[in-house]
Amino acid sequence: MRRILPMLVLLFAATAYAQEETRITVPYERFVLPNGLNVILHEDHTTPTVSVNIWYHVGSGREKPGRTGFAHLFEHIMFEGSRHVPEGAFDEWLEAAGGSNNASTSQDRTNYYEDVPSNALELALFLDSDRMGYLLDAMSPETVDGQRDVVKNERRQRLENSPYGLAFPTMFENLFPPGHPYNWPVIGSMEDLSAASHDDVVEFFTRYYSPANASLAIAGDIDPEEARALVEKWFSDVPARAPVPPVDPPVAYLTEEKRPLLEDRVSLPRLYMAWLSPRLYAPGDAEMDVLASILTGGKNSRLYKRLVYDLQIAQDVSAFQYSLEHGSSFWIIATARAGHDLDELEEVIREELDRIRMEPPSEREVQRAINQYEAGFLRGLERVGGFGGKADRLNGYFVRTGNPDYFNEDLARYRAVDPIDIQAVAQTYLRDDGRVALSVVPEGQLELAASGAGAKAE
Repeated sequence: MRRILPMLVLLFAATAYAQEETRITVPYERFVLPNGLNVILHEDHTTPTVSVNIWYHVGSGREKPGRTGFAHLFEHIMFEGSRHVPEGAFDEWLEAAGGSNNASTSQDRTNYYEDVPSNALELALFLDSDRMGYLLDAMSPETVDGQRDVVKNERRQRLENSPYGLAFPTMFENLFPPGHPYNWPVIGSMEDLSAASHDDVVEFFTRYYSPANASLAIAGDIDPEEARALVEKWFSDVPARAPVPPVDPPVAYLTEEKRPLLEDRVSLPRLYMAWLSPRLYAPGDAEMDVLASILTGGKNSRLYKRLVYDLQIAQDVSAFQYSLEHGSSFWIIATARAGHDLDELEEVIREELDRIRMEPPSEREVQRAINQYEAGFLRGLERVGGFGGKADRLNGYFVRTGNPDYFNEDLARYRAVDPIDIQAVAQTYLRDDGRVALSVVPEGQLELAASGAGAKAE
């Protein structure tokens, strides 16, 4: 009894602590330059480092059919020099100062960051301001051609020559109608990349890489007053440009099941299933995240336990909510083990989805998923830089909600989810007559594809 009692006390204490909602505090200052650049400053002296993070509100969703791949192409061109920064100097000067940098492109945005020692803040601001204001002075047709070839090779490596590489583009083509900004891959098509002229690229930069279409977040070991003075010093001379109109995409809605099929140079068949789901931050978005965790988040999750552990018919299985600004998609991906086909996997997946539609998951399942999400959310706040650090999140919240300090509102969405909510989103969005089920099978083994023969119409 002596040994058990302290453990019980600790258990009750931990439970009480877990039930207390942690209030997140990320203080910031925000100001806008006369040219329209939004600036967010966050002071954090935990380490002598600073993250300079810029979001441009332009991704592949801003492109036009026939001219895709421009947003990602610019991610490369932005490192190739500007008026006062010779080609190759961007990385060289940052690394000499002890810094690092990276960039990424999505359907909705392109972002860039530099993580530097705090005494190199001015260098990072100079580099970013020069390419925002004076990139075109150094962007020759030869520069465009060189980076175009780099991107085309990247497409070959990631899509054409990568196992299962064409699965995601195929899924998005079937999920979203032609003309929708999510219908084509972020990296663009070979034909469009080849057809892009220097004038096309100049027009794209001039329209979207403007101060008013950007958000600059600086987080870390800074004095806000000094940081503001440096921002004004380096960015105030960047010329303002015309405002960018909002995107008005066509409605995406599936009225039937689609079953595309790809043969690929792979050894195991893989099943991709996806449904259209609530856009980022809309009601239902957080619930879909929690549902994904219930299905595949850990060894005790429903699909992992049945497919991988109990039945041993799947090599792996994952589920996730692919959240975007103009419409999301909910995915389940499973790879069959040798000797098994995709019909076997689909049958089990359908059974588990039917179970959730018929009966809500347990309170314990939902709370475990919420706890896992909250732990990851809070861990991300331990750093200021990189993708998902505080600078990146401040920018993301501002661009998407207009409020940089959206941390508590974001986390509250998950804390409010209950089992009935999970059942409701499964019934509403995971319809058998509103999904795409793609089979990717080894070449010449079409019999391994999912036929959908056991599916029932709703």
